[in-house]
Parts: sequence; structure tokens; C-alpha cells
Amino acid sequence: MRRTLTVAAAAAALLVSAGPLPVAEAGGVAAAAGRWGAHEAESFWTPERMASARPLPPGPPEAPAAPQAPAAPRPPVTPEQPPTPEMPVPTVPPAPVPPVRQFPPGPPAQPVPPVAAATPSPAPSPTPTVSAPVTLPAPGPAPAPAPAPAPARPTLPRIPAAGPGVGQDFGGLPVVGRMFLVKGGGSYFCTASVVASPGRNLVISAGHCLLGADTQQVAFVPQYTRAKPRPFGMFPVVRTAAGRSKIWIDQRYRTQGVNRAAALDVAFAQIGPGPNGRRVQDVVGGNRLVTGAGYTHARATLIGHPSTAARPRLCVNRTTKYTSADARIPGSFLRIACTGYPGGTSGGPFLLRLDGRTGTGDVVGVIGGWKTGGDKPDVSYSSYFGADIRKLYEKAVAGAKAP
Repeated sequence: MRRTLTVAAAAAALLVSAGPLPVAEAGGVAAAAGRWGAHEAESFWTPERMASARPLPPGPPEAPAAPQAPAAPRPPVTPEQPPTPEMPVPTVPPAPVPPVRQFPPGPPAQPVPPVAAATPSPAPSPTPTVSAPVTLPAPGPAPAPAPAPAPARPTLPRIPAAGPGVGQDFGGLPVVGRMFLVKGGGSYFCTASVVASPGRNLVISAGHCLLGADTQQVAFVPQYTRAKPRPFGMFPVVRTAAGRSKIWIDQRYRTQGVNRAAALDVAFAQIGPGPNGRRVQDVVGGNRLVTGAGYTHARATLIGHPSTAARPRLCVNRTTKYTSADARIPGSFLRIACTGYPGGTSGGPFLLRLDGRTGTGDVVGVIGGWKTGGDKPDVSYSSYFGADIRKLYEKAVAGAKAP
């Protein structure tokens, strides 16, 4: 599987994961039912523990089916590698990026219709039907739930301009960060990004990143870099009274497995307030979720946190449609050729119309899906954002209403 470690590497990761867990957390779900707020998350996820976290190992076993061959280990990648010949890149260079400015306030809040209780839907189609694009509104600012003074809006780093398909490390965007979590005693991470919602408290990532009842101590860190590991603080994933993290993944993905339900490799998570009591979208903004936009886009921006780099990575290229010929991994997916996206980049957003002033855009995919994102570091994939993903988002919105 692509964005994850091989079985041997997973065992090694467990040995080097940032030390033993605190005694209070060693009991799994039952012990996890205690308080898990921003301060507890920051105490647990020290800079040292975050720096030693690794990409996730392979997911849980598939439901009974034809045996699958193990994936080959990921080769090391350098930014100088050319885009894969599998998907030629355009010769037209990307448009110039506007100069960096201060992060502006968002638009006024817009009403969102009530969401009916989710009902089971049929198994994902191997080739999803492309419908008219649906952009879910990005609500505007809301009063802060805590009396603490509002922090200054983040200053955006300069977005690098490079040739199509060439990935470059950069200072990151506030709306994108690392999602840290504990599984089986090991410390791991994926990439996640804030998605605009009425509660201003949702992030989106890949389903395979957050799958499993043993996923604990989950927290989102916007714009993580090794040099500045918590520039905006840490935002914990909210827990239920039973100690379960509030994560929404299509039930078919849980039961059918990461390959047979690869077309549903998407997850939403509810994020609690940061250390100053403010909601994550109020602090860093949020990308608009767009569904039904098709597979082919002339200019998409891919952002992820590679396991081999101290900073995130950005690349701009066109996307194309890829339809799997493997009956064990059915479906059609977005595909993009971008150099240098190994383990750790799972969950990274595919963004259209990225605004250099706000640092936000329209999210139409996340790295995952076909072989959990791809079997080579220079070509990435995403599950198609259609009606199933829109329903999952609406379910998350309904379950994550702010008090």
C-alpha cells in the first residue's frame, strides 16, 4: 500500500515511536474517556514526540477475498526527480502567484439546510457518475466561544512557483497540517486540512489514516514544520463520552476494506478548540468542499507532509481520470503527477483555485483511494468526490454542531 509503511518498516516504527505512553493512556479506549483538550494534547504531543512520529503502517486486514500481493517499499525521492512519464505534464507554466498578504476575514455566514439522518446507500460504483459541481458554502466568522483576545491572522509564506509536476518544500499553509495519532503504542501522522463547515470545526483527511477503534490521542496541528511545530497551537479531535474520537468514515469503507472500498477513502473529524479557546476555522480559515466537479482539472495544487521532510510539500499540475483495471480495487480516481509525495502525505488536499491572499481554495480530493494514494511517490490519487462524499460531509456537519 502506498502512503503507508511496509510490514517490516511498521514493526521498526513501533520500536522508535516517541517513547512509552503515559500510564493514564495505556488502557486503550476505556482510559481514553478522560479529558482530551488542547492542553492535554500539547502535553502529550511534545515537539520531540511529533518529530519522531512516522507514517501509518498498513491498515487492518481486508474482509475475506482474493489474496493481494504486498506492495514494494517506497524508494527515496528528491525534488530534482522529473515527473513520471505515466502522465505527461503540460508545457504551460503555472500562473504567477499574488504577493503574500495578511489573512482577511471570511465572508458572512450562510444558512445550511438541516441534514436528515443518514441511511445506508448501495456499494460504491466502479465508475462514479459525474454530476454538476456542488460547492458547500464556507460560513463566515462567528463570535469566539472564549473571552480570550483573538490572535492576529496568520501571515502566509510565499508559495513557490515551479514547473508543472515539480514538487517543492515550502513553509506551508495555515489551513493544512499534520494529524497526529496513536495506534498500538506507536506515534504516527498523516496530512489533513480544515474544511469549511457551519460549526467551523471540521478537518478532512484520508479514511485509511483514521480507521480503527484503537486510533487514540488524535490531534491536528496547522502548518506544522520541524522548526515551528505548533505555530497556531494544537487542536484535539473531540471525544465522545465513551472515549471514541469523533471521526466520520463511510461504513462500507470499514466493512469492505481499504481496497474494495477504495472509492470511499475519505474521513472527516471534529476538532475541539485550541489552547486559547478559539475554533480552528476561526484561526486558520477553511477550504470549501466541492463535489461532482469531474476528474479533469487544468490546474490543481497538491499539498502534503512527506515523512522524509521537515516541511510540507507543494506541487501544481493538471489532473486526469484513472479507472482501475484491478477488480480487487474497483473505481475511478483523480490522478496527478507530482514529484516527491511518499509516506505521510496521505490525506493531503487536491485544491482548485488556491487564493494566494487567503491561503484557501476548493478541495476536490485528498491523497488516498487507489492503493491508498498510489504505489509510486511521483503519482498521487484521490477518491472521487461525488454524492457519497457529500453525504458523509453532511453527516459530519450534523454530528459536529457547535454547542
